[in-house]
Amino acid sequence: MPPQSDIHLDVIVIGAGISGLAAAIETALSGHHVVVFEAAGGLHEIGAGIIITPNSSRILKRWGLSDSLWASTTESAPLAIRSYTGRLLVSDGDFCKTLKERYNAPFAFLHRIDLQTALYARAKELGVGFQFGTRISNVNFETGEIISQSGVKTRGDLVIAADGLWSLCRAHFLPRDFEGVPRPTGDLAYRVVLTLDRIEDPELREWIANPRMSMWIGPKSHVVGYSLRKGTELNLVLVTPDDLPADVSRQAGSADEMRALFKNWDPILNRFLACVHSVKKWKLIHRKEMRRWIHTSENSNFVFVGDSCHPMLPYMAQGANSAIEDGAVIGRLLLHIQTKYQIGKALGMYEQLRKPRGDAIVKETFRQVSRHTATHSRRSTADIRE
Repeated sequence: MPPQSDIHLDVIVIGAGISGLAAAIETALSGHHVVVFEAAGGLHEIGAGIIITPNSSRILKRWGLSDSLWASTTESAPLAIRSYTGRLLVSDGDFCKTLKERYNAPFAFLHRIDLQTALYARAKELGVGFQFGTRISNVNFETGEIISQSGVKTRGDLVIAADGLWSLCRAHFLPRDFEGVPRPTGDLAYRVVLTLDRIEDPELREWIANPRMSMWIGPKSHVVGYSLRKGTELNLVLVTPDDLPADVSRQAGSADEMRALFKNWDPILNRFLACVHSVKKWKLIHRKEMRRWIHTSENSNFVFVGDSCHPMLPYMAQGANSAIEDGAVIGRLLLHIQTKYQIGKALGMYEQLRKPRGDAIVKETFRQVSRHTATHSRRSTADIRE
């Protein structure tokens, strides 16, 4: 039996995404009673593939997630980076293996819903309660009371806001800083998942069935692809300039339009795109940095985790990984409190530990955008000269 806190808090988590589930698991492991409130009617798939890096995979291993999750994980995948024409730029057959040996934890590819399902199952095993289909309309930051749209009031010793990029908690917490909607970056992502059983081309089937991570770098755009679910699916993310209306964050896209944008790219990429029947377009957006991640008062009892306080662009694959770290840190700090009056101290330590790291990663993702743009320009010119 793992060590547990000397007291048992009633903890409310708002949001059942990765950050909320992570916070719920670690907080429950610390001996506290946790209830998660989620607006959706159940777990739902957002995105598709997800890259789990060693900084969070070691946490997931410690949490004892199901064997079926790890059985579906792709770990041994060579890396290949190509120019948009298909010219090989970098190749590393031991990429995942090297990272695993260096950090003693896997670098892995998962389907997001597989991870969420495993986190949910583990939380349930630990006694975490779930209230699905419950949208929160108001939060009292002084008392720790939340009110649902139906008028039901619930009070906790601590409220953890894990309600994502469009956080209602953030809107109420920082009304003067709240900008109405997050700000666009100028890019969007086409997200595609292809299944092996729908592809007849032998070479394309081999690409999927023998897991690999591939990147194509081109003018104003780039593509990332990797195998999922033990080589039975291929996840493709194609990042290109944003053409969605200002008030639209995501919508169904046109497969023909997507193919037209990448028609001069690597022939094998275009053969994959020819297999696509439907596609989603996601505007890549960000938020202004928050001054505080906690409510500061004599009886501090409110804290943010994950995208609600540090949404991250996908260029470093750290959004979900940082959210898992957030949940692990806040839950582990709650292990050491001995009275309710120490909640504020634990939250202050959480902010000191996590905010500088989270804000630094967010800033680094923007620097990655600038590097991608410069690299696109140099390498595109080189390809034309060839």
